[in-house]
Amino acid sequence: MAHVKLLGLSGALRASSTNTLLLKEAARLMGDAELTLADLNLPLYDGDLEAAEGVPLAVQKLADQIAKADAVLVASPEYNRGISGVLKNALDWVSRVEGNPWGGKPVALMSAAAGRSGGDRGFVMLHNCMTPFAPKIVAGPEVTVAANYSEFDAQGRLQGELYVQNLTTLMANLRAAI
Repeated sequence: MAHVKLLGLSGALRASSTNTLLLKEAARLMGDAELTLADLNLPLYDGDLEAAEGVPLAVQKLADQIAKADAVLVASPEYNRGISGVLKNALDWVSRVEGNPWGGKPVALMSAAAGRSGGDRGFVMLHNCMTPFAPKIVAGPEVTVAANYSEFDAQGRLQGELYVQNLTTLMANLRAAI
């Protein structure tokens, strides 16, 4: 498959998020790929809201985007040793839609965090949160960018040679999984 349609889920809503930059770098390093960034600014999951109004349109749109993508990239910062509430909320909502848009979908997981471990603990939690959906998670190499505030240049390009090498290999592995 030459041209790949990627959907990116960034666990941070900030416009200047390094996790969003990481998604953009992943798509660039993949080569012939088109990246759409998902909007995870969703209402908090509430069973009463779901019972009264059904799944919100924004959640259904996200589920449809997941289903239509050739592959999905998921990047999350590490907050208090776990994934962001924004990302967990989106995963919880998508689990409530009809069918499973994640089933068999090639997915690459990654993290950028301020700490020296690059979000390793959050990365493990992200993997665990994705497992029930039965996607085709690309095994590696793991990309967890430490000291994220200093690893991207002014153009948003990832700087560390090992990070670039690992992200390039991860994207090649994702392409092979499609």
